[in-house]
Amino acid sequence: MTGQQARQAEQTIHAGGEWHPAVSGATREILDPADALPFAVVAEGDEKDTDLAVAAAHRAFDGGRGEWSLTPVAERAALLRRVADLLVRDREKLGLLESRDAGKTVEEGRVDIDCVADAFRYFADLVAAEGPGRVVDAGSTDIHSVVVHEPVGVCALITPWNYPLLQASWKIAPALAAGNTFVVKPSEITPLTTIALIELLVEAGLPAGVANIVTGPGHSVGARLAEHPDVDLVSFTGGLVSGTKVAQTAAPTVKKVALELGGKNPNVVFADACATDEAFDTAVDQALNAAFIHSGQVCSAGARLIVEESVRDRFVAELARRAQKIRLGRGTAEGVECGPLVSEQQRAKVEAYVESALEEGAVLRSGGKRPEPSADRPESGYFYEPTVLDHCHREMRVVREEVFGPVLTVETFRTEDEAVALANDTEYGLAGAVWTADAGRARRVAGRLRHGTVWINDFHPYLPQAEWGGFGKSGVGRELGPAGLAEYRESKHVYQNLAPKPVRWFAG
Repeated sequence: MTGQQARQAEQTIHAGGEWHPAVSGATREILDPADALPFAVVAEGDEKDTDLAVAAAHRAFDGGRGEWSLTPVAERAALLRRVADLLVRDREKLGLLESRDAGKTVEEGRVDIDCVADAFRYFADLVAAEGPGRVVDAGSTDIHSVVVHEPVGVCALITPWNYPLLQASWKIAPALAAGNTFVVKPSEITPLTTIALIELLVEAGLPAGVANIVTGPGHSVGARLAEHPDVDLVSFTGGLVSGTKVAQTAAPTVKKVALELGGKNPNVVFADACATDEAFDTAVDQALNAAFIHSGQVCSAGARLIVEESVRDRFVAELARRAQKIRLGRGTAEGVECGPLVSEQQRAKVEAYVESALEEGAVLRSGGKRPEPSADRPESGYFYEPTVLDHCHREMRVVREEVFGPVLTVETFRTEDEAVALANDTEYGLAGAVWTADAGRARRVAGRLRHGTVWINDFHPYLPQAEWGGFGKSGVGRELGPAGLAEYRESKHVYQNLAPKPVRWFAG
């Protein structure tokens, strides 16, 4: 683990500028999902550790009088840029750590580090370019009226296991840019790169108490953060069930809540997007990327392929053929294209979904089982083959619910209206895509899709300057973009009368 030469490996709780073991002394082994063997040890914090971290963050903020919240915006932006530079410096080391922790390939890990650095630079540039506030026309030269933005206070940041460092950065960068202090709780099974990020923040010169981390489970650390009266905002990324509990727990203290809760994302392919061999190849290639990057453990994964009936047979046959050729293995091995699932529990969940789909009438075109062991694919690892399920329909659990694994379902349509209806027939609304050579159709369908991000003839790219979030049960609030910064701020209207005089409302 990076930066731990000067302390014990289990001292992974950072509060008030100091690294600590858990108050209870409890620890947790971190397993490499490629072989299920432990390769790191972290502190297993609980409510007591959480209270200490929140107290440190509260002291550092102190109602807006803390050192960080009063730091000039230019200095805050400069620190964020230093963090971005440190991330670039440690790219290889952090990319490898992300690979071993979460199971993804090293190349995916490297890309994640690049994206994290981009997020820090974006929010640095965003706050540095802002003016002193929005002047409001009060209709009189005797009135000076302005709306200013202030940090919300102590932020609780609860992040998922699939993109540990990336999801942490989407919260930490805007929280710091706005002048907040925070306590971050990474997933208990993938905490290592978030710990490393806290180390980089300290190295960059962030004042003590501004950045705090508690490693531990959601039922104790996460729940305590959500309910804590000294936490002013809780931002959670994860599953619908856990996110609902966070919102319920936070409600009595009426704190700000932001939730990103995943999706069941449609990838709609019209026949005209496959009119030439090159276009067909591109659409199939992108469908593979949409579904199987990081073994499908992506909130925006294009897990629902909705393809026009006239090209369905050819499309699915080629998709299944290529899915069978995806090289599974340890993410650190040369040439591996797809790593393991993050845990045995997650693989068992995926297996249960595939089994239920087959019982409900789906046709297996590829995958559907654990692969044969190999040198790069130990039998003890949590591997599962990329799976294509044909002849699926909306009543199937595998179509309705978020699988979060390498499983692609295939549905078909005949008309544009039917395609839109299928794509919107979900309780989620995070992301979706439409593939067509017809520019008018592309705009029409994109406008009708009830999803927070819609790609046209592409899948998965995001921009730090564009908001990310979903409709429906995909959550509330937004990350990235100006709205992502606004989540970590309160708006204040300052109204100044430059020529006060008696009102004479009351005669006496």
